[in-house]
Amino acid sequence: MSRRAVKTINQNLDLSQILKKPEELPAQWSSETIFERQAPLELEIGSGKGLFLRQAADQFPEHNFIGIEIGQKYARFSAARLYNRKNRNAIIVCGDAAKVLHDQIPDNLLSAVHVYFPDPWWKRAHRKRRILRSEVLLLIERRLQPNGTFHFWTDVEEYFLSTLKLITANSSLIGPFDVPEKEAEHNFDYRTHFERRTRLHGEKVYRVMFRKPLIRDC
Repeated sequence: MSRRAVKTINQNLDLSQILKKPEELPAQWSSETIFERQAPLELEIGSGKGLFLRQAADQFPEHNFIGIEIGQKYARFSAARLYNRKNRNAIIVCGDAAKVLHDQIPDNLLSAVHVYFPDPWWKRAHRKRRILRSEVLLLIERRLQPNGTFHFWTDVEEYFLSTLKLITANSSLIGPFDVPEKEAEHNFDYRTHFERRTRLHGEKVYRVMFRKPLIRDC
C-alpha cells in the first residue's frame, strides 16, 4: 500500500521543541539537552503519521522516544499530534535515519529500535535504497544497548525473509523471536496506521524481534 496524504497542520503551532532537524541534535549526545532528563531511549525509524510514537510515549512515560521521519509533511504531522501531550518524552527528527544513526547516535545508547512497514522499494534495482540494508543493520546493532531490542514488522514477505537473512549473516543479534498478533480493542489499537490498514484489508503482517547479547564473544 502507498502512503496516504496527511491533513493540513495549523501553521501557527510552535513545534520547535518537538520537531527537530538532525543538525539541531546535540553534537555530543545529551539526553538532558533534548528531554531534560536521563531515561531509557527508544528510536523509531520511519514514524509516518506517528501513531506508534504517541501510543508508546503515553504507555511508557518513564522512557524517552525519538522518531525519525524523512518526509517533511509526515514529520510535521507527527509533531503536531504530539503537541498537546503534557509529557514531553517524545520528539520527531526530520531527516535520513541512516545518517542520523551514523553521525549522531553513540554506541550502546538505545534500549530499543523500531522499524514498522518500511518502504519496500519494489523494483530489484532500487532495493539498495531500503533502510534495512546490511550497513544500517550493523549500525542498529552497535547503537543498541546490551539486551536492547530490535523490532521489525512488514507486510512484504520477500522483505521480511531477506532482512532475516541479512541479520543472521551480518550481526550477532539473538533471534528471531516471534511476535504474536494482538486483537485490536478499538479502531486505533494498532502499532501503526499502516498496520491498521493492512489488517483491515485482511493482509498478513510479518512480525519479529531480535535482542542484542549481553556479552559479545571476541
